[in-house]
Amino acid sequence: MARGKWVCSYKKTTLLVCFFNIAVALYALHSLYSSLYIYSGNVSRNVALYSPDQIRKMELSIQIRGEFKPVELIKWVKALEGEFSSETVAVELPRHLKQNIIDEILQRLRSLNFSRTDIAKEREVVESWRKEKLEEVKSALVKGTSNSTIPHEEAGMLVRALESNWAVLCEEIGLWIPAQVSNEEHDDKPEGAEEFEDEILPGRPVSPECHAELHTDYDGAAVRWGLTFHKDSAADCCQACLDHAKHAKEGEKKCNIWVYCPSEFGCHSPDIYQHKHQECWLKYAEKPRLNFKDKYPESYRNSHPSAPVIVPWVSGVISS
Repeated sequence: MARGKWVCSYKKTTLLVCFFNIAVALYALHSLYSSLYIYSGNVSRNVALYSPDQIRKMELSIQIRGEFKPVELIKWVKALEGEFSSETVAVELPRHLKQNIIDEILQRLRSLNFSRTDIAKEREVVESWRKEKLEEVKSALVKGTSNSTIPHEEAGMLVRALESNWAVLCEEIGLWIPAQVSNEEHDDKPEGAEEFEDEILPGRPVSPECHAELHTDYDGAAVRWGLTFHKDSAADCCQACLDHAKHAKEGEKKCNIWVYCPSEFGCHSPDIYQHKHQECWLKYAEKPRLNFKDKYPESYRNSHPSAPVIVPWVSGVISS
């Protein structure tokens, strides 16, 4: 009997443990189900429900905004954006096209016999080349009407560069031909103006003792740092050199060389600095020596890809 009671007690204990486990499992399932129900209920409550009147008001609001939309202004803005984008593309010519333009212009200039200081003739030759080239590339755009070997895509780029952005392209390739003011139509030349008939620099006339040389870069020890010394014109730069030499103290180096950057796009130099428009360098050299004259050598441009063909600087050695 004792053994039977013990066995009965063991079975009851096992059943109680099983029932307890089942109860815990059911509670866990109930909790999980409840959390899922609450989450789905929150999501459904977050969905916005609009009444027909609210929907009608929103549609009316969208219609009113559409009617007051500045359509004409948007058209003008898009047209201006198209013009600006076309100008940007026009000057972004591939390197080989720029090099071809440079070579053709230099070849045309070398084939003619005229003085380097004859700026009017130089401008005329370059403008004649531009018109001829423009006609050639325009013909290349018309299929079957041109014998040009220029690819159709490059012809389109050249037309935009030569027609709309010629001045900018000239600066990019280092072709700087200053404007020449002529007063032949009016007899208003001041007395002694014959001395300045060959004047080619913008701004006020340069004094004869400045000995201004276009497309020239002289070497020398800097007595005034040009990065922080700007002048409005080459004449002002030369005058600064003359004043420095006049007021220099005993034992100090007197300025006898001035170098000026007339290009609005800055001037190239082999150093690490970016030389900007109107930089004026005052230098001294016992025996003035040229860095570059007229154009940069091909060997130099090969080692300095950013260098233009034509030297942009204006320099002069003042009278002693």
